[in-house]
Amino acid sequence: MAAGQRLFVKVTRDSLPRVKDKYPFIYLERGRLEIDDSSIKWIDADRNVVPLPVATLNTLLLGPGTTVTHDAIKTAVAANCSVCWVGEDTLLFYAAGFLPTADTRNLRHQIELSANPKKSLEVARRMFARRFPEADLDGKGLKEMMGMEGHRVRALYQQKAEEYQVGWKGRNFTPGKFDLSDITNQVLTAANAALYGILCSAVHSMGYLPHVGFIHSGSPLPLVYDLADLYKEHLCIDLAFSLTRDLAGRYDKHKVSAAFRQRVIEMDLLAKLAEDIPDVLGDKRARRYRK
Repeated sequence: MAAGQRLFVKVTRDSLPRVKDKYPFIYLERGRLEIDDSSIKWIDADRNVVPLPVATLNTLLLGPGTTVTHDAIKTAVAANCSVCWVGEDTLLFYAAGFLPTADTRNLRHQIELSANPKKSLEVARRMFARRFPEADLDGKGLKEMMGMEGHRVRALYQQKAEEYQVGWKGRNFTPGKFDLSDITNQVLTAANAALYGILCSAVHSMGYLPHVGFIHSGSPLPLVYDLADLYKEHLCIDLAFSLTRDLAGRYDKHKVSAAFRQRVIEMDLLAKLAEDIPDVLGDKRARRYRK
């Protein structure tokens, strides 16, 4: 892994959060979750032991090199703390454990909105309004707003190509043939995947369902793709064009990962998600998360 600042800080006794409600995420890697006197403890690679107050945690994100005992999972479930298996720094999302006792308040609201065509369109308008703050979207249908977005993104690609003096022939990616794309498209693909991983983890841990969206359809994770479009301009598109010249024709996953991670930290993406998701869903009653 490239040296530099991490997306998630190392968990220590002093860094565990104090919260009024549940804290959304704790990321762990290269260690073991076990049980100690009916509570969960984390043993890191240096054999440091850190008690984890799972009753105040919404989700444990388990990264590479993590092992967990059966009793630890049982204890987390009893405390209504979900578990997600993710890639390094949660840049990839693999799986999630669903709790039979989970709070479904946010999920119920999401499904109610999606099932109501009028309310679903209102959510979509709120999402588009963040990208078109000066446009009057009242009365516009989903197809019309998607057309506006497509034009905006194509113009954005061209603008960034001119700004960074990068040749651009359009977005091009063939699944399973990453190396056939040019450098700009390779960075775009990698950054998009990393963003989807973070969003998928966040959506799960906040009690929403990534499979129920409002703009995208016919894809595995429509809500994740809906949300990703709110952040792609800076985290993915600008990053791809700004890095193209620095990479000098040779893709370097470590440089791309480090640059993406730094932008996520500077944006404070996790804190934004805790506010943005309930806001675009228009739910003032949503279970909120505090840092």
